[in-house]
Amino acid sequence: MNGYVKVVYAIEPPRLSKPYMICGLPGSGYVGKLAVDHLVQELHAIHLIDIYSYSFPPQVMIRQNGCLELIKNSIYYWQGNTNGKSIDMLFLTGDAQPVTPEGEYILAEELINIAERFNVSMVFTLAAYITGVFVDRPKVYVTATDENLLQELKGKGLAIMDNGSITGMNGLILGIAKIKGIKGVCLLGETSGYVVDAKASQAVLKYLLDYVNLRIDMSSLEKRARDTEIIIKALEQQMSRGANVLQEQQMEHGKDKELGYIS
Repeated sequence: MNGYVKVVYAIEPPRLSKPYMICGLPGSGYVGKLAVDHLVQELHAIHLIDIYSYSFPPQVMIRQNGCLELIKNSIYYWQGNTNGKSIDMLFLTGDAQPVTPEGEYILAEELINIAERFNVSMVFTLAAYITGVFVDRPKVYVTATDENLLQELKGKGLAIMDNGSITGMNGLILGIAKIKGIKGVCLLGETSGYVVDAKASQAVLKYLLDYVNLRIDMSSLEKRARDTEIIIKALEQQMSRGANVLQEQQMEHGKDKELGYIS
C-alpha cells in the first residue's frame, strides 16, 4: 500500500497486446463516466482491478444488491476484433475522484504504473468542456501529449484546445503519461455543467469509437441523451419564466421609484 493507494486484482492479470486505456471518472456532467460505463456494459468487459485510496471521500456506496462497499475506482479489460484486427482495451471508471491534490497525483501515478505494466499504447481521458450554457449539438474539444497526434485528431473534425487548463484526474493522468513516454489524448464534450449530460457523453464516445475503429450499440446512451434533452428544455423553460418574473418586478420597482420622485 503506497501511503494512499491500494490496488487489488480481482483476477489473474491477462496478457494484453498494447491496449488502449480509456478513463472516465465522475466529474461535471458525468460526461466521461457515462461514456466508459456504457463501453463496459456493451462490451461485457471483465472486472480486473479495484483501487482504494485514503483520498477518496470518507463514505461507502450502496450497490443495487443492497450491500455497501468502500468508494473505489475500478479497471475492466476487453479483448476483441474489429475489421479482422485484434484490439485490446482497459477501461477505468469509479465512484469518485480524490478530494486532495496530493491524492490526485498519487492515484494518477499509480494508474500510469498500471498502464506501463500492461504496455498501454495510448491513454484517453474523457472529460467535460464546461460552458455554462445549453447546446443542441455539443462540440468535442481535444488536447494531446504531442503535436503530431493532435494534428491527426484535428483532421477528424475535433476542435483543438489552445489555452486554459484541465483540472483533476483527467489532466493529471495524461501529464504523468507524457512524462513516462506514453501517448495520451483528452476528449472533452461541451456541456453546461448543470445536469448529467448524456448528449455530451454520446458526442465524445462517437469520436473515440471512430478513432479506435470500433462499433457498439449506442441505443441505451441515445435514450439517456434524449432524457437529457427533456431535462434541459424543462430547465430552460423555468429559467425563462424566472427571467420574465424578474423583469416584471424590475419594471414595477422602476414605476414605484418614478412615482415617488414625481410626488
